[in-house]
Amino acid sequence: MGKEVDVSTLEAGAGGVRDYEDPPPAPLVDVDELGRWSLYRAVIAEFVATLLFLYVTVATVIGYKHQTDAAVGGADAVCGGVGVLGIAWAFGGMIFILVYCTAGISGGHINPAVTFGLFLARKVSLVRAVLYMVAQCLGAICGVALVRAFQSGFYGRYGGGANEVGAGYSKGTGLAAEIVGTFVLVYTVFSATDPKRNARDSHVPVLAPLPIGFAVFMVHLATIPITGTGINPARSLGAAVVFNDSKAWSDQWIFWVGPFIGAAIAALYHQVVLRASARSYGSFRSNA
Repeated sequence: MGKEVDVSTLEAGAGGVRDYEDPPPAPLVDVDELGRWSLYRAVIAEFVATLLFLYVTVATVIGYKHQTDAAVGGADAVCGGVGVLGIAWAFGGMIFILVYCTAGISGGHINPAVTFGLFLARKVSLVRAVLYMVAQCLGAICGVALVRAFQSGFYGRYGGGANEVGAGYSKGTGLAAEIVGTFVLVYTVFSATDPKRNARDSHVPVLAPLPIGFAVFMVHLATIPITGTGINPARSLGAAVVFNDSKAWSDQWIFWVGPFIGAAIAALYHQVVLRASARSYGSFRSNA
């Protein structure tokens, strides 16, 4: 049997030389990173980005619920506010903006599930992944705390932006929604940052934040009625810590287990199925 060769060798012409190189896998544990300022700069960027993400998005949710409160605005209030579409745009738009701003510093993860998926794919080391997740969770808590401080009169009344399984849905349905939604997001992240695609189309790295933001937007449209849409454990944890409601805490495991499973499936699918030919080609060249 002949050895499998990446289709890119056919596109590259004679000689079988690819027009791109996959970056080497990140070391599992890179203790030397702890001595580099670039790591701490990236961790700070993840903290600030997640703080801004939670502040804007949770403030949008609270504002929408206040605008549509019939007890405040009368019977016509239900037609006011930005609506579910506006909430989805707030989440997707902020991800687009923040990924664009931080991609060159930290990679623009802003989500422990994204970090987990990239760690499984050996895109980041364990040290960086853990520090990113801690920074993201702390940033989320601080972002929601700002919303509570600025909108103290409305925050508790309108649920604090906390994720919970919606009425009429089971926890299993909520878990499935979080798995599928996070798969869509993390799969989009892998596709938008694929080095093969970036090498072929120079505009792709610049546009990468756009499909990632759109993925968040579309998933929110589908899952807001079910779970309020987590797909980001830091987002769910930050709201749960500040709101501190028993229902939010009892459902909290769904917003960690679901996104991590979805991220793991996306990493497996992209790395093992879609990019398998690239690794086979690397083995072919090393054995040649």
